[in-house]
Amino acid sequence: MRLLILCTANSARSQMAEGWARHYAHKHGLELEVHSAGTRATRVNPHAVAAMAERGIDLTGHTSKTLYDVPDPWNFDYVLTVCDSAAETCPVYPARTTRLHHAFPDPAGAPDEARAFREVRDMIGPFIEQLVVALKQGQPLAPDRAS
Repeated sequence: MRLLILCTANSARSQMAEGWARHYAHKHGLELEVHSAGTRATRVNPHAVAAMAERGIDLTGHTSKTLYDVPDPWNFDYVLTVCDSAAETCPVYPARTTRLHHAFPDPAGAPDEARAFREVRDMIGPFIEQLVVALKQGQPLAPDRAS
């Protein structure tokens, strides 16, 4: 099973979601190939790396990339957009792909960025665990779920 997580710059939210997805797939025994990408590539935000490290998830080897930088970009079982901008510009995928959407706030530029990144990290984690558990049980979330 393959999961692609998309965001605008692939610098924070999608990177954190990728880290959580790998963590929870391992924890719950789900064979899941996870990638993240952005509608444009920038850099992985150091606050995202630091926030995830506090939870024991290492993002230091991650790089910001676009859809065209991930292996076999048109062959994903699930495509999850984690920001509204990415959802609006997400390309059309083959019929077999299930698109999911759950927007999280952008922590970049907040007055206290370190705190904002922690808060968003703690929003993404439970959502991704819920997704992984649903996939493991063969009952994925409804397509284009927004909440």
